[in-house]
Amino acid sequence: MTLTKADIVQQVYKNHESLTKAQATDSVEAFLKISKDALIGGSDLLLSGFGKFNVKDKNSRRGRNPQTGDELTLDARRVVTFKPSGILRDKINSAN
Repeated sequence: MTLTKADIVQQVYKNHESLTKAQATDSVEAFLKISKDALIGGSDLLLSGFGKFNVKDKNSRRGRNPQTGDELTLDARRVVTFKPSGILRDKINSAN
């Protein structure tokens, strides 16, 4: 099952009875905008009890096209990685 943005908005709306659905949507959108802006700016995003999103720079490297086997150069790029907190990791592993 995939958790969508609409599902998150619905959960915020259900768990905070003082919010309207529009306010719940605005809250989720504001959180996501702040998170995206931080990552785009190169900052890490730490959510205690959840995990840490890191922005890493990758150098250009040699690669190959798997269909043709032709070699090519992959450009340098930035990637986002996620490392779950120990608390989250323990809860995921105990859920099995």
